[in-house]
Amino acid sequence: MLTIRTDLAVEAHALWRRRAGETAQLAGVSAGETTCRGLPLTHVEILDEEGAKALGKPRGRYFTLDVSALWRREEDAPRRCALAAAEALGPLLPAEGPVLAAGLGNRSMTPDALGPRTADQLLVTRHLGKIVPGLRPVAALAAGVLGDTGLEAAEWVRGAAETIRPAAVIVIDALAAGDLERLCSSIQISDAGLTPGSGVGNHRKALDRTSLGAPVISVGVPTVVDAATVAVHLLEEAGRPAPEDCAALRGRGTRLFVTPDGIDRQIRELSAVLARGISLALQPGLSYEDLEALLA
Repeated sequence: MLTIRTDLAVEAHALWRRRAGETAQLAGVSAGETTCRGLPLTHVEILDEEGAKALGKPRGRYFTLDVSALWRREEDAPRRCALAAAEALGPLLPAEGPVLAAGLGNRSMTPDALGPRTADQLLVTRHLGKIVPGLRPVAALAAGVLGDTGLEAAEWVRGAAETIRPAAVIVIDALAAGDLERLCSSIQISDAGLTPGSGVGNHRKALDRTSLGAPVISVGVPTVVDAATVAVHLLEEAGRPAPEDCAALRGRGTRLFVTPDGIDRQIRELSAVLARGISLALQPGLSYEDLEALLA
């Protein structure tokens, strides 16, 4: 059976239910749906090792925010998406203490540039000290990729964390989706850490509490989908279910991934939304308008 590659816990849970039967309940996993700022918000919590094994994800809480309103050009969508992201992220953060934010990925490859471009736009405050009282100390870095630096992203972030000794680390990265509808249209926020490249079969060293010595919260958006997954969706849309043995769907496309044709614009807009959402979660005393003025 073809394995659908996805970094999204909400998709992994949906796939499990599809295979087990829509009415099946998975012990060790809690899920629900609500809205935030008028945007759909899905919650999946993996409670134990049984749930983690079934979904192929680490234990933890996963929130998936639907931001397709951005591409429908709904009124005030960027602001609503940023505020909703802040409200989903806020409860996962420790009440106080410095925070290190790390943007992962290759800024020279647009679908993978979400992390660095978000880090570039964050409100960083650690250097301000007593100059601007009331702001939480925040440091940011854009970790380069192994092929350019010879350093794993985990090594970059661990080195910075050893210096800063943060109360939490936020890692921002591009993800892989298993559903075409979620490409550039969902934000996943989780307290389960991150394994860079896992969705595209390029597993790197994990960034989690064990490796960094602090709670790790991941924020990401799916920007690519496996070409074989696209083939499955096209077959289903044509009324032709994928065969039981789907190896032929990959063929020479084992390492082939697809991204939207408007990815340049989408990464530009999504990185701005994420940067504002993260900054607002870290500085709850600021309004959206305050933040815009500070970043101007």
